Amino acid sequence: MQANSERFVVVTVANPLKPVPNRAGTSLPGYGGRARYTQGDQAAQTLHAIAQDYRLKEAAAWPIPALGVHCVVFEIPLEAERDQLVAQLSRDARVQLAQALQDFSMHATPTAGAEVSYNDPYLSLQSGFAAMKTAQAHRWSTGKGAHIAVIDTGAQTEHPELRGRIHSAENLVDADRFRFEQDRHGTEVLGIIAAAGNNRQGIVGIAPDARISLYKACWYQPAPAAALARCNTFTLAKALAAVMASDARILNLSLGGPNDPLLAELLAKLLKQERIVVAAQPAAGMRNGFPANVPGVITVGVADASTVKAEATLQAPGRDVLTLAPGGRYDFASGSSMAAAHISGLIALLQALAPGMDRQAIEKTLGHGATMPDAALALEATLPGTRRVAER
Repeated sequence: MQANSERFVVVTVANPLKPVPNRAGTSLPGYGGRARYTQGDQAAQTLHAIAQDYRLKEAAAWPIPALGVHCVVFEIPLEAERDQLVAQLSRDARVQLAQALQDFSMHATPTAGAEVSYNDPYLSLQSGFAAMKTAQAHRWSTGKGAHIAVIDTGAQTEHPELRGRIHSAENLVDADRFRFEQDRHGTEVLGIIAAAGNNRQGIVGIAPDARISLYKACWYQPAPAAALARCNTFTLAKALAAVMASDARILNLSLGGPNDPLLAELLAKLLKQERIVVAAQPAAGMRNGFPANVPGVITVGVADASTVKAEATLQAPGRDVLTLAPGGRYDFASGSSMAAAHISGLIALLQALAPGMDRQAIEKTLGHGATMPDAALALEATLPGTRRVAER
């Protein structure tokens, strides 16, 4: 009953007080004929008949003298629909009360400052992780059940912090697996979102238990070309189409460029499917170009950055963020790409608790970018049975 209350119902039947039978030679109280509460034959027979008629199995029973009833918790058949069964029992003339076995919780606020304890040695260097109170938020969610699609460069999916944690990885640029694993930007983004926790190595991701799908649509030019990765309409269109065929509800786009009608149309279709799209704010601080200017996209700027943030939806850590690097290493990275990854991870924490949250509810919960989101406060507000700032 404690583990799976959904399979149990509560039933009461009449069982009034009856006098104890007088028997000669018994103790003095026996001669008094005092009424006491016992399970009478009638109640026993009634409950037995109910159990047979509805194929119920008794799990617990106790008398309630104040109501003159006997109460039983029945386990219902596996194939039975509980609400329908309760309705049938309520119409049964033999039954005084029938209801579902329900769960309740204490109306208490968790101790301030309580958080998940991690043994990862570089956790103290994750200033953004701490600033968003992520360890406290992990009391309630680590992203399990949420699915994030990341369109980026390749990444070292065999990094000790990512090994076995990436659901799928597709190369939409070429067939070079070695170069895929050497790509830096995607490794940095995935590290912020999904690095393993409590493995005695390195760092902890914002949503370490989220399911991650990586689509390589961007690449680095051969040395000595510029260090920034590049993408194009073709590779990005292929990646967006691939995401559309998946069940990922969160899409991270830590990239940007000019207006692009084809890509804007594809992204608009994803948004109509109620996907949550997170994009990095352009370097100038304006909400222009693809994907930041597509209506419905959550743009993320760097918290405390000197660039204009007025047009960003949210702010997040993006300066000297400790994350993963190819070769099984760790390094610091900066930019709105890193800020977007923080928000994608945070949204995964929210959706793991409330899968139906839409963009408007998420933005309301996270504060519309006025300040850096407080992950612990956002998740506490989303918990079932507490105040819900995220209600539609």
